[in-house]
Amino acid sequence: MAGHSKWATTKHKKAALDAKRGKLFAKLVKNIEVAARMGGPDPAGNPTLFDAIQKAKKNSVPNDNIDRAVKRGGGLDGSGVDYETLWYEGYAPGGVAVLVEALTDNKNRAVSEIRLAFNRGGGNMADSGSVSYMFARKGVVAVAVEGNTEDELLEIVLDAGAEEINEEGDVFEIISDPGDYVAVRTALQEAGKDYESAEVQFVPSMKTEVDLDGAKKVLGLIDALEDSDDVQNVFTNLDIPDDVAAQLND
Repeated sequence: MAGHSKWATTKHKKAALDAKRGKLFAKLVKNIEVAARMGGPDPAGNPTLFDAIQKAKKNSVPNDNIDRAVKRGGGLDGSGVDYETLWYEGYAPGGVAVLVEALTDNKNRAVSEIRLAFNRGGGNMADSGSVSYMFARKGVVAVAVEGNTEDELLEIVLDAGAEEINEEGDVFEIISDPGDYVAVRTALQEAGKDYESAEVQFVPSMKTEVDLDGAKKVLGLIDALEDSDDVQNVFTNLDIPDDVAAQLND
């Protein structure tokens, strides 16, 4: 019985991982479709689409899925869904600020699922403007820490408009004005440097530090929010100290 139980547990974990991967694929494909609709289906002339495609490839989205999304978004196959971008704000346990970007074809469903995730995760939704003032729209290019140094990267990207470089776990995040992130990414490419992702994000101007219990609760809420098919991105001002992060990874 023990073997059967272990197999059942393993199968459940695999199913959960597959489901999560499937949701990630769907969100990345949706990104491509919207980028193609907004700026045209040619990635050479649409940097937002180029980076959406690169991010999808980095996450192993099949090329067929990518091609179909480009065609749908670019109106090349006569189909596609009209998505609306919506923003929701709230607080996670411990007073951590949360900014949620939804990309949906059903506003009522989106707000219902997001409110439910906040409530179940011990947080609460807030009025528009309650937390968004703590975030600034920035270009963010992520480069793996392995094989790179901060000084080396800074030398490459400084003239392209980079404002600062922060080490976040296993990546360096190169922060710039939203209009400069393509130039930053291009400078890295020309220097032969691979990058993990390049996109516009909302970066917090101040962070809220949490203990182990707080970190678990906030990460649980983020997971619950990201579980919604309508939620495209979740931005927070969460600050997990190194010693707490080490305990989370135990």
